[in-house]
Amino acid sequence: MSKIAKMIDHTALKADTTKEIIEKLCQEASEYQFASVCVNPTWVETAAQLLKGSGVKVCTVIGFPLGANTPETKAFETKDAIEKGANEVDMVINIGALKDKNYDLVERDIKAVVEAAEGKALTKVIIETCLLTEEEKVRACELAVSAGADFVKTSTGFSTGGATVEDIALMRKTVGPEIGVKASGGVRDTEGAEALVQAGASRIGASSGVSIVKGETSNSDY
Repeated sequence: MSKIAKMIDHTALKADTTKEIIEKLCQEASEYQFASVCVNPTWVETAAQLLKGSGVKVCTVIGFPLGANTPETKAFETKDAIEKGANEVDMVINIGALKDKNYDLVERDIKAVVEAAEGKALTKVIIETCLLTEEEKVRACELAVSAGADFVKTSTGFSTGGATVEDIALMRKTVGPEIGVKASGGVRDTEGAEALVQAGASRIGASSGVSIVKGETSNSDY
């Protein structure tokens, strides 16, 4: 179970997240030695202070949850988050641009975040699989790799669906063995997490991290 724990981004991204929730999130992440906590940018500094010396990374989200910000805005968000203590950034692609086949904009959008991270933070690209055709999923992954991202990620957890085994397998096949694949959205128990890892996920984003490592089932929707 410790192997799964090391793959979990323990997550709290809802609009009504309070300091008390962040404190509990960080305490659990430290206790179970999760890979990271994933929090909104406003909580990065707090999480970085709480997790100092724990070995747990601080992950935040960029252009979240719609991805409709400009590349310049996403780049600024990224730099600001890193200055405040973020070690990893999960950015949402411009989904409308992808559907318009405006691939130059999609790649430029991703590259803006990768370049803003300057190797100081791991970059993950959320493609929001539930809104895409299979062809669009493949193209989004290809663009993420071309732009120099470290990971591709299924979902924000705030749209119409989350991670599926089929999507993870497709994403892994597309990006190859060297790029990370993160499954997020609707991962609630050990069995579900293990199936996603078996399909090719190298990271799991979930607010149900404790339930997953304890073999329980959570009611959380992220």
